[in-house]
Amino acid sequence: MRTAEQGTRRAAGHDAGQVDERTARKVAEEARESEWRLPSFGKQLFLGDFRLDLVHPHPRPGDEDRAKGDAFLEKLTEFCANEVDPHRIERDAQIPDETLRGLRDLGAFGMKIPERYGGLGLGQFHYGRALMVAASVSPAIGALLSAHQSIGVPQPVKMFGTDEQKEAWLPRCATQLTAFLLTEPDVGSDPARLRATATPDGDEYVLNGVKLWTTNGVVADLVVVMARVPKSDGHRGGISAFVVEMDTPGITVENRNRFMGLRGIENGVTRFHDVRVPKANMIGKEGAGLKIALATLNTGRLSLPAMCAGSGKWATKIAREWSAERVQWGRPVGRHEEVARKVSFIAATAYAMEAVHDLSARLADDERNDIRIEAALAKLWSSEMACKVADELVQVRGGRGYETAESLAARGERGVPVEQLVRDLRINRIFEGSSEIMHLLIAREAVDAHLSVAGDIIDPETSAAGKARAAARAGGFYARWLPTLVTGAGQRPGSYAEFGPLAKHLRYAERAARKLARSIFYAAGRWQGGLEQRQGFLGRMVDIGAELYAISAVCVRAHADASGKGPLQDGGEGPGKSALLLADAFCKQSRVRVEELFDGLWRNTDETDVRLARAVLDGAFTWVEDGVLDPSIPGPLIAASEPGPSRLEDVHRKVT
Repeated sequence: MRTAEQGTRRAAGHDAGQVDERTARKVAEEARESEWRLPSFGKQLFLGDFRLDLVHPHPRPGDEDRAKGDAFLEKLTEFCANEVDPHRIERDAQIPDETLRGLRDLGAFGMKIPERYGGLGLGQFHYGRALMVAASVSPAIGALLSAHQSIGVPQPVKMFGTDEQKEAWLPRCATQLTAFLLTEPDVGSDPARLRATATPDGDEYVLNGVKLWTTNGVVADLVVVMARVPKSDGHRGGISAFVVEMDTPGITVENRNRFMGLRGIENGVTRFHDVRVPKANMIGKEGAGLKIALATLNTGRLSLPAMCAGSGKWATKIAREWSAERVQWGRPVGRHEEVARKVSFIAATAYAMEAVHDLSARLADDERNDIRIEAALAKLWSSEMACKVADELVQVRGGRGYETAESLAARGERGVPVEQLVRDLRINRIFEGSSEIMHLLIAREAVDAHLSVAGDIIDPETSAAGKARAAARAGGFYARWLPTLVTGAGQRPGSYAEFGPLAKHLRYAERAARKLARSIFYAAGRWQGGLEQRQGFLGRMVDIGAELYAISAVCVRAHADASGKGPLQDGGEGPGKSALLLADAFCKQSRVRVEELFDGLWRNTDETDVRLARAVLDGAFTWVEDGVLDPSIPGPLIAASEPGPSRLEDVHRKVT
């Protein structure tokens, strides 16, 4: 009888490095949701169809949901203000157990878990607002809560679990921490190379493998593990999702990782050696793991825009206070144009990030729209813009922006942690899909309509007859679609009049959406199957769509705020018409970026950069590296991840 480890090696079927590009694309394509059962503002935007009716009027929480959510936010705010010591978390690089217990007792671990299972039953909107509060005092707490509820055990079980699984695990998730384990030392966003295996053995699966960057994994009680089931008689095989108890024999947390930011997160390396998991612990079916992961991330990604929006709100406060207090050359620095431009950018972008989050979250709660593109756009755009806001805040603060909060306080000034903000935010451009991967993911969805009608034309495996049929389908589609891109509401001066001074920005967004769709069509015709390799074009295309989504969200939000109907308003309270000034400034700034991106679609150095990069990788310019020393600690660039028993001490700890 072969051992589970031997079965693991054979089950892998190939070495990770042997997966070719076509196989990798096939695995990713099979995992994506190919159906569009509900309308999508983002999908239509990339088709040049500016469906403002899908996001306007601004969706608001129901009275009952709002009352419940607001009551929790009040308790959470009081707890974070009085019971959390963010400087201790930063100094000790750990969230104290008493803080975790306090959050648990408050119900923060079960914010999105239905009340019938012991949770609070909050919607995505108030959950995001809670993350804003928690992350504003300590981004590590925001990351911990997000990793647990956005991508940890609760969300996939709630979405795909059986009734028995929900009854067994959701009540525990309301009081215990969980984690999501997908990444491996040599596997990031390319799941085709996944090496962790789950070998069937009677009524159990035997897990073997190593998982990297397991946020919350050091303190989690339950985890979701993605592992490859070998194909065999009675088993369809494929990447599958399992809920695993962290006290199961054979699990070792081998290291708690340390990072440039988010010093308090409990992120580690977890090894599984002959770990036995009951068949009942599989979520969904064999081979459905990636679909479950991607579906979970559709809403899970919205936690990052929430925390980015919170950072923007704080940055606006610090920029305002400092720019009014600090005097240079006879007047406050904020009165000088160079600094004033930065303050304007920070404030306007903060409002926009909040608008993008709130709209996306309410669309998720409404459940009448497919938000896979909107959530991805919100994550991509907010994570990039938040980093720019933080960088500009450092510049506004000058030397004090680079100095640590403890150093500032030690010499008698307010300990403003601006440099920490830069460090903590930087990971958001990598978390839950790097910006580069998000560009490709969104681009794939954006060109879905084109591939569905013309994909067989450029597929080398399609027969001549198949190509002919595809050409006929494509001809009919484009004959109907292309005329819709010629003219629209954006060319009529009176369009969107109800938005007052913001109407011109919506007219611009409508025109730009049609221009973007025409650009995608031209690119598809020019490069055909080679379009997927034009990642510079695809990235700019997606960035244009993200800016147009932000403009739309801001205009819709400002209109609601000005009329007393914003998501946080009750009657006349709230920002009122002052929101229109912020929105107008943001839209003007965004339009400048959009025009630069349009120009960059066709005028760029992409081909030169690719040729140069290849030469660099081939070692043609190693002489550039002469004259310096490498201070790196010796070791392989990628750690070995062969299955087998652990030789290290288990650093997993349980929060009681």
